Amino acid sequence: MTAIVAPAVARRVSVARGYRFELVKLVSQWRIRVIVVACWLAPAAFVAVVSQQSSLPADTLFGRWMHATGWAGALVMLGFAGMWALPLLTSLVAGDVFAAEDRLGTWRHLLVAVRSPRRIFVSKALASLTVILLLVAGLALSSAVGGLVAVGNQPLIGLDGHLLTGGDAAGKVLLAWLCALAPTLALAAIGLLGSVVLGRSPIGLLLPALVALAMQLAQQLPLPVAVRLALPGYAFIAWNGLFTSPAQLGPLLIGIAVSLVWAALATTLAYLLFVRRDFTNSTSDGSGRRAITAGLLPLVVLFGITIAAVTPAIGSDAGITQTKVQQSLAIEFAHLYRLQTKQLNRPDVTEAQLNTTAECTKGGGQDATVGPGNDWRCVVTWHLPDVAAAGTAIYQLDVSADGRYSADGDGPKEVNGYFQVRTPTGDAPNPLWQFDGNVELLSASPKG
Repeated sequence: MTAIVAPAVARRVSVARGYRFELVKLVSQWRIRVIVVACWLAPAAFVAVVSQQSSLPADTLFGRWMHATGWAGALVMLGFAGMWALPLLTSLVAGDVFAAEDRLGTWRHLLVAVRSPRRIFVSKALASLTVILLLVAGLALSSAVGGLVAVGNQPLIGLDGHLLTGGDAAGKVLLAWLCALAPTLALAAIGLLGSVVLGRSPIGLLLPALVALAMQLAQQLPLPVAVRLALPGYAFIAWNGLFTSPAQLGPLLIGIAVSLVWAALATTLAYLLFVRRDFTNSTSDGSGRRAITAGLLPLVVLFGITIAAVTPAIGSDAGITQTKVQQSLAIEFAHLYRLQTKQLNRPDVTEAQLNTTAECTKGGGQDATVGPGNDWRCVVTWHLPDVAAAGTAIYQLDVSADGRYSADGDGPKEVNGYFQVRTPTGDAPNPLWQFDGNVELLSASPKG
């Protein structure tokens, strides 16, 4: 009698098993291991060393305060990460997660093992997301620890001159890094799309970095505010608004929403293109026509729709105007003047008593009073109790298109003409000599 053996039925590989397999594949690559170690160690060393130097990166936001508080280093690192580190990291991880299979010719083996393009896509996307989150966490925690060890949990001066306690600064720094996750996800999704559409082409690997560079260049141009906010990387800049009181949340919330919409669309496009791919043809790993029609064109349409949606929401007074510059500078000067008053052990005054005002002109004329530029000149006026004459100080302002400005004191010497002030405990940095601020782009409403 002949025994009949039933054919073995292969078990379907679950998403969880596929995710673990893809994650192991990623972290087993030497370059991924190197960048993980670098992200968890290098920021701490950099921040700790720079914080002890006599020359600080004053041209970087919060760089001038790295010697005064440990939280400034984490924000300096966030600015650097948004410009360079995170685009490159998303390129190395998400931009290569599908293209690597094309280069190695392993799609046939993977499909035989998993038997589902859908589960392969989900597993690879989740594995790359996990590694990217691990890298971002390393950058944030390492830079914060390095600053706290080197300098300590000292108060942080915000971008309107108000003082944040150590606890408040910690919360704001954590929130700023969390907000940066939204544009990071958008770049990662663009990396997935490029990896799927362009296959083994090196352009797919570099796509997130190229997109980030293009967005940086666009932010340097005199573009309308609505166009700036419609770019998925604007949240890399808009976290600055967390460090004013009240917080300038409008641009930040719009930037996060735009980034998440871009992330969702790019991921959906990558998924649809991947599951419809002809895996029986080993040479079918992307085409220029498909990259334009199915990859680039929908994102361009989304960009246009976003501009149309953002334009009515930002208001008619969006942008940099004379009124906003004067208002922002007056508020920040009043806060910093009080800080200087405490340094010099003088009688305390309130912002209401100071009644600070600012008169600003641009380019030496009265007509050109809008837009960015390094030719803003402002005269700040304030009053002291029981003093008849008003005090005045002059500042030269360099205002960028995203609303950030740097103010450089131009006298008088006893107020803002020197980078240090002599206090009862010794020389200390003069908070009124040079400082950074932020102009509210969407509203000219008064702030306290």
